[in-house]
Amino acid sequence: METRNIIIFDGVCNLCNNAVNFIIKRDPKQIFCFTPMQSEAAKDLMARYSLVNDYGDTFFLIKQGKCYTRTDAALEICKDLSGLWPLLRIFSVLPRSFRDYCYHWLGSRRYSLFGKRDACMLPTEDLRSRFID
Repeated sequence: METRNIIIFDGVCNLCNNAVNFIIKRDPKQIFCFTPMQSEAAKDLMARYSLVNDYGDTFFLIKQGKCYTRTDAALEICKDLSGLWPLLRIFSVLPRSFRDYCYHWLGSRRYSLFGKRDACMLPTEDLRSRFID
């Protein structure tokens, strides 16, 4: 697991599940793998990196042994996607406090705005290798 770029996401959040599907479609090199934060693997990783999900965080990125949170995670993911998505890194010039305020605002309202599932998504057979149990 140490060599993989791992995205920990809220498995019951519709916004987060749509973001995972979005990333998968734009990650032809398959550099990202995923685990819902409700899984034991995610709980172990969150403990190892001292991640606390009390700010409405919807996902974390662990890349090359470093953990990215909030907008830093989103912008770091965009950097590795196909198409024009790496251009979104321009938003890194904005103060992190402002970016993270916006992120927190959306993250704390994600269930009311986008809905919530009763259970984590189950990947299809061809995507199963991209998910960590």
